[in-house]
Amino acid sequence: MAMCEQGYLCEVCGEDVETLSQSDLYLRFVIGELDPEVLHTASERHIRCNPVLAQFIEHPEFPRVDVTGPFDRRTLDPSFVRRRQELVTRGFARLLDLESKPGEPDVTSYPLPEIVARYR
Repeated sequence: MAMCEQGYLCEVCGEDVETLSQSDLYLRFVIGELDPEVLHTASERHIRCNPVLAQFIEHPEFPRVDVTGPFDRRTLDPSFVRRRQELVTRGFARLLDLESKPGEPDVTSYPLPEIVARYR
């Protein structure tokens, strides 16, 4: 993750977003919800500071997040929830994979394969 002297600060809590696997910005990019053209200008936040998205991650390295209210996944269409969990969890796993690689791969290779194909 490219960083300036101050790093990337979370627009919600104000703390540093230290790694890719904490980054809501890069998660949204990897799953195709953030256009590559605005990646460098979009605000950053921790994944956990965006609970409406975080609630869909089902991964042993990510503590479960529950949301109450109209966006609670438990109140949404089960088919939508399954698709959303699959996509967002795969995106989170991709961030973990990118973190584990020495050196930084080209940012254009970050998104999931189907997202890269959509951009072509």
